[in-house]
Amino acid sequence: MNQTTAVTAGHLEVPGARLHYEVRGTGPLVVLVGAPMDASAFAPLADLLAADHTVLTTDPRGINRSSVDDRDADSTPDMRGDDLSRLLLHLDAGPAVVLGSSGGAVSALALVQAHPEQVHTVVAHEPPLEKLLDDHEEIHAQTDDLIATYLAGDVTGAWAKFFAQADIAMPEGAVEQMFGGERDPRTVADEHFWFAHEMRPTTRWQPDLAVLRAVPTRIVVGIGAESAGEFCDRSSRALTAALDIEPTMFPGGHTAFVDDPTAFATRLRAVLLES
Repeated sequence: MNQTTAVTAGHLEVPGARLHYEVRGTGPLVVLVGAPMDASAFAPLADLLAADHTVLTTDPRGINRSSVDDRDADSTPDMRGDDLSRLLLHLDAGPAVVLGSSGGAVSALALVQAHPEQVHTVVAHEPPLEKLLDDHEEIHAQTDDLIATYLAGDVTGAWAKFFAQADIAMPEGAVEQMFGGERDPRTVADEHFWFAHEMRPTTRWQPDLAVLRAVPTRIVVGIGAESAGEFCDRSSRALTAALDIEPTMFPGGHTAFVDDPTAFATRLRAVLLES
């Protein structure tokens, strides 16, 4: 059984927010970032990597322990990329390996566009980039609809629409079991912030492909082996085609780093050795 690694936690004031971050381990720097997933989701993977890396994790602005000055303002990938840049400067660390998953992959790509000197390798694991897909107008409408459904108070209905749009099959009754009934207030607050102020600007972020092609940063686009046909599989493959690179396969599905961190860490180490 893996032992939990000692964690040093801190906070950093940035424009419009106060970021919670955690550092563990020693060695070359690896940053693990999600959106809306927070640092706790990456803890098991971080503990594994901390055996021979310094690992930085953080709660994205507006989520869990990272507060924002205005909870009615959007959280954009460019903001979150700037947050990551400021964390790296604060820690006087880098250039780093940055692994971003889902919305965190979009944040990581925004960081690379603005500050490529701070990142020597970015692993963008299943970024949900609607604008790269031919049917993006239909997807935009679906996103607007599921957000409106959530904000109207139909939480389980919104999540059902979300999984349908993502092409993720859910067992019968699973959505109601996961998102119905009594729920933790912090989880609900983070969920509301994501639906209201993070989902739309994240999925509609337009990468500057010319800039990404030109940066010295090594760009890896990861796709889960079990994600075939899902929305993030399609958007990730569209990104690799646009950048003229091959996708890099990882075990598991969209949340493989949570579902099986050991297998994910093994694959990530192999990918990093290829650089």
